Formats: sequence, C-alpha cells, structure tokens
Amino acid sequence: MAESARPVVGIIGGSGVYDLDGLTDKEWRTVESPWGQPSDQLLFATLDGMPVVFLPRHGRGHPLSPSSINYRANIDALKRAGVTEILSVSAVGSLREDLEPGTFVLVDQFIDRTFAREKSFFGQGCVAHVSVAHPVCGRLGGHLLDAATETGIRLVEGGTYLAMEGLQFSTKAESKLYRSWGCDVIGMTNMPEAKLAREAELCYASVAMVTDFDCWHPDHDHVTVEQVVKVLLSNADKARSLVKAAIPRLKDREAACEKGCHHALDHAIITAPESRDPTLVAKLDAVAGRALRS
Repeated sequence: MAESARPVVGIIGGSGVYDLDGLTDKEWRTVESPWGQPSDQLLFATLDGMPVVFLPRHGRGHPLSPSSINYRANIDALKRAGVTEILSVSAVGSLREDLEPGTFVLVDQFIDRTFAREKSFFGQGCVAHVSVAHPVCGRLGGHLLDAATETGIRLVEGGTYLAMEGLQFSTKAESKLYRSWGCDVIGMTNMPEAKLAREAELCYASVAMVTDFDCWHPDHDHVTVEQVVKVLLSNADKARSLVKAAIPRLKDREAACEKGCHHALDHAIITAPESRDPTLVAKLDAVAGRALRS
C-alpha cells in the first residue's frame, strides 16, 4: 500500500445491517476473488465525499450462516476494491450484567473458538506469521468513539469478543465458562474476519451490537424472538448513524496508518522467495502483493 493511499472505507454489515442511508452514486458490482465467492456483490458508493464499499456479511436476505461465509473471499474482494479501512458491525449476546440489550461495544480483543473455517491466506508454499496481539485498529476505534459522542450512542470502549462456531448457541455451561474467562460479548462472525483483515494489511474495527443476554443470565429463557428482533432492528438504525458519523472523520489520513496496520506483513513472511509456490503467490496478489514485491 502506498504511503499516501487515499482512504477507502469498507463496511461489513452484520445481521440487520444490509445497506447504509445517505449513500450516493451507488452501484452494486461483482468482484471476483481467487479465494472463492464473496458473500454478495459489493456496493460501491460515496458518503460525504468519501469512497465507501459496503458488503453484507451474510448476503442480502441473510442466506449465509456464520459457518458458511467465505471470510477469505470477503476480505480479498474488499482489498481488490481498494478498501484501506474496515468498519465491522455485528450482533452479539452479552456475557456481562451491565452490557444490556441495545448497548454497543467497541471490541478490542478476541478469543477464537471457531474450528470449521479457513483462517489464513497463507500456508504451504508461502508461510507467514502475522501478529494479532492487538487485533483492531486503535485509530479507527478513536474515530468511532468520537462519532458515538456526536450521535449520543452509548459505545462501551473495549471488550473481549468470544467467537464461537455455531450454528447453535452455547450451552449454559459454556456460557458460564466464557464469563469466567473474562469475555464480554459472544458472537459467531468476527473470527477469522479480524485475523484476515490484519493479514491483508487493512485497518479493522469492530462494533458489537448487544441484542440479548447469553444463556448464563437467569432471565434468558424469558427472552422472545420478537424481543430480540426488535432490539436488532433498533441497533441496526443506531449502527447506521454511528458509521455515517464516523466515516467523514477518516478523510484526513494522508499516510499509512500509524498503528502499523498497513505494514503488518513487513516482517511476517517467512518463506524465501525462491521457495514460494507460484500458484499461492498469484492468489495473494491483492492481500499481500506489497510485501511479496518488496
């Protein structure tokens, strides 16, 4: 990525967030990926002069389950579309009494308990070990916090997201275990999404929208589907407002992210150039081309 690459904001919309109000010059386009089929076409648009690319994580109409999403194709397609920063929005359950339904959490850590997903662009023929000690971009997070203050949306700063496989929700014993680990929210989609965004040298921030308490809570059994959907739709409206307020704040970046996101591969690729598999290297042209050419 060039040091002066113009910011292009990618938005991955989760449950209930299938579009964004206020977009102009909208055009759905098919973006091909060597990693397979993305969740949907990408919506190219403009918001307050900023180029925006929107991707519905589950596809329009929600045909894709969390386990059937092609996360590699999604991130690769966004990178091919010119995206430099990703704002991820997803629905979660709460593992804390004080994180009530309707609360937004700016996630800063993850525990990955998924097991049926491809989690890396790299592998045999081109090995890379990328640091995800700090898996989200603090710069993007700061802009989201400012946007939350502007819009009056309660956004809790920091939280650990337990990513489970699904499709079933957790058992009560599992829910209590995750609470004992210090997890704050639980969901099914942010992993390996965040890891792949780091491998693709993209800034990534995650806004988790609490729809209900996970099953550890004594009142969980009294929650109805109708109540969850009501909160989900309300959250989606707030999420759109939050993202719309955050995007104009991203205009001013004139160089690569100072947090290092855009150079995450500088010291990560281990395989010597002469030992790299040309087929895999060809697939990596978008997500890792900068590092592979350097």
